[in-house]
Amino acid sequence: MDHIHKYADALYQSLIQKEPIPALTDTDDSLTIDDAYAIQMINVKRMVEKGDIISGKKIGLTSFGMQKQLGVNEPDYGHLYQSMDFSETGCLNYDDFISPKIEGEVAFRLKEDLKGGKVTVEDVCRATDYVVAAFEIVDSRVADWKIKLIDTVSDDASSGAYVLGTTKARLNEIDLINLPMKLYKNDTFISEGVGSAVVGDPCKAVAWLSNRLWDYGVTLKAGEIVLSGAFSGAPAASRGDRFEADFGQLGIVKAKFV
Repeated sequence: MDHIHKYADALYQSLIQKEPIPALTDTDDSLTIDDAYAIQMINVKRMVEKGDIISGKKIGLTSFGMQKQLGVNEPDYGHLYQSMDFSETGCLNYDDFISPKIEGEVAFRLKEDLKGGKVTVEDVCRATDYVVAAFEIVDSRVADWKIKLIDTVSDDASSGAYVLGTTKARLNEIDLINLPMKLYKNDTFISEGVGSAVVGDPCKAVAWLSNRLWDYGVTLKAGEIVLSGAFSGAPAASRGDRFEADFGQLGIVKAKFV
């Protein structure tokens, strides 16, 4: 297990120092997905021990656009922390990141635990309190985003920050599969997508995430936020950029980098 701790240390130092490292898979082709999640969990424990609080979980790389952009063919999954939540202002310090990208997606707020390893879409609907529009800021500790699935899972699914919108909807009030999103950067339209881009249905993504994490003894818990995956590809962000995503019935979410 020494090599697992070594890679976890390298990723943690990269997070603190904002200096990227080479892809783990470039130096060790023996790493497995289970190894990657063990690396992630070492740093989850570190974050909690230093006083941060787990606020939720995330699934990433769910859309064909993001998988194509990063050259992977499966989703990734990771943890969210209260320190990542910038919903109050939507204002992000660019220097807090290495190479940020931004994704428009739907966030689920749970009112019941999702556990057991056989969670269905119906279970997700029953356990969800409400959904909101969201931005996820992804940021890779791996240099130049040259990642494989094992690299991003090790790196907490490239988690960086998130911003939640204010319009709440119950799942029986909204058609997530056909929910549209239009993404703007500095007032210029750059992309669009619909909920079906997220493995056919964002609720299906949450069910998949619950069942995948259950393999590692992790539960999606009541009160947590679950980021369900991007509606389209993720544009890079630079200092001074302003982003807005219009989710129609689910409202607008905004973020800016200073």
